[in-house]
Amino acid sequence: MRSIIRFPRPVSIYAHAAAVGGAEAEGPLGALFDYHDPTDRFGADTWEKSEESLSRTVLNLALVRAGESQDGIDLLFSGDLQNQCVASSAGCGSMGVPYVGLYGACSTCGEGLLLAALALNASRETSRAAVVTTSHNAAAERQFRLPLEYGGQRTPTSQWTATAGGAFLLARADESDVAPTSARITAGLVGRVLDSGVRDGANMGAAMAPAAADTLLRFFSAADETPADYDRIVTGDLGTEGSALLLELLRENGLDLAGRHRDCGVLLFDPLKADVHAGGSGCGCSASVLSALFLPALERGEIRRMLFIATGALMSPSNLMQGGTILGIAPLVVLESGVIGGDK
Repeated sequence: MRSIIRFPRPVSIYAHAAAVGGAEAEGPLGALFDYHDPTDRFGADTWEKSEESLSRTVLNLALVRAGESQDGIDLLFSGDLQNQCVASSAGCGSMGVPYVGLYGACSTCGEGLLLAALALNASRETSRAAVVTTSHNAAAERQFRLPLEYGGQRTPTSQWTATAGGAFLLARADESDVAPTSARITAGLVGRVLDSGVRDGANMGAAMAPAAADTLLRFFSAADETPADYDRIVTGDLGTEGSALLLELLRENGLDLAGRHRDCGVLLFDPLKADVHAGGSGCGCSASVLSALFLPALERGEIRRMLFIATGALMSPSNLMQGGTILGIAPLVVLESGVIGGDK
């Protein structure tokens, strides 16, 4: 699938929810999230199990919003940052829904939405799908760097893994019980794994930005469109470092996002109040911001069309210690408002 995937039957995100931890709830988007736990524990006694609980919590929130149970979901696409994606398999996977585990690092939300839309278009027997992605700061630090108790100094280019999660329920837009105002996935583009030679585990933005640029350049080359055709072009979690690099790479290739670019990692935290350095990251970063901020704007018609480019740094600590590099990837989905005549 080297070209843009145009879905003959657009897919609606008919319900969604976002849950976050304490620091995220204190950020500029705090009032928009459906649930937050100031302790980051989500009722569990270890950080890893806390993320399992977060995964179940956010999916249940979306199901309650839709007035459904998990029995109505045909396929569940879910992923996280823990080894073997155990937060997803032990969290949502244990709920009895047919489960597809995903690992795209911080790009997992976009990967899940794209795969769910493909599945819903491929089979009439699949009428409902769910996508859930989470991350937990304390669990991720143990996984990729050092335990928080170590107190290691973070470099200015480093990002803060969000304690957050997002859940999305999807159905074909032509289903009779799907609200016509739901945001719709109308197209997508699968990301390519890109090796830019980055070896700095504290600068994920530098590893992800070239992959995001590659995806956007391929998309606009094939789409016969320009950035002006979209109200927002949203990246997952490049942070301040990666966002600046993305815009520079695109300008060098003749593409100017002209003020339309937003980054979930930049939006999640207040840089003056939260010591997050270059911004937020993690599977739950883009998922929670997409659910809390951008999907409601699409549902109200304030945004008519947007590109969502989830960005992932495919970092393996053991590979880095053996002299390897951090690979980047960036899948894309086109989201459109179901509201006719909405204002920008």
